Amino acid sequence: MDTGAFEENLRKRGIVLKVFDTKEEAVSYLTQAIKGKTVGFGGSMTLEEMGLYEKLKPANTLYWHWRQEMTGDEAKAKAYTADVYVTSLNGVAETGELVNIDGSGNRVAATLTKHECVYFVVGENKMASDLHSAIHRARNIAGPLNAQRMHRKTPCAVKADRCYDCKSPERICCTLNIIWERPMQVERCELILIRENLGY
Repeated sequence: MDTGAFEENLRKRGIVLKVFDTKEEAVSYLTQAIKGKTVGFGGSMTLEEMGLYEKLKPANTLYWHWRQEMTGDEAKAKAYTADVYVTSLNGVAETGELVNIDGSGNRVAATLTKHECVYFVVGENKMASDLHSAIHRARNIAGPLNAQRMHRKTPCAVKADRCYDCKSPERICCTLNIIWERPMQVERCELILIRENLGY
């Protein structure tokens, strides 16, 4: 991948690129950039693998329905209005589009609401050549793996091999969101690209 061309494609869309060789370097950057803030987290194995919640907790007030003492709905509601929102993506196109799929839609919706900054943290395994390939990755790699992780009774979870476009009540890929440009209510968007395989 031509990082320079990718950075320019993102810049034209109002998104800032930061590249790190390791997740530890990315965590160090984020802990310096985010201090004294309310921070919403979107469900993400990438963030879990990085231990980012624990690293940000001492200097911030965090809302993550995966790791919260309050109810999941309360944490999700507070995440919508947090100063900062942090999540990952299911696919990133080298042409600059950001792709996420979701079941309830809370994670995708929160990336569009008013925040000082939304940080999208991704491993290089999330990269795809173009929008079509990024959507394909989201549906046929990330979706099945997440369904399997969550022990859903869906056709894709059996082998975690591909999307069957099922109508199962346990389907987790109910919404698709494509960010073409920085959402109007978000003051700043950063894509944190880590040169490691992280998450699904």
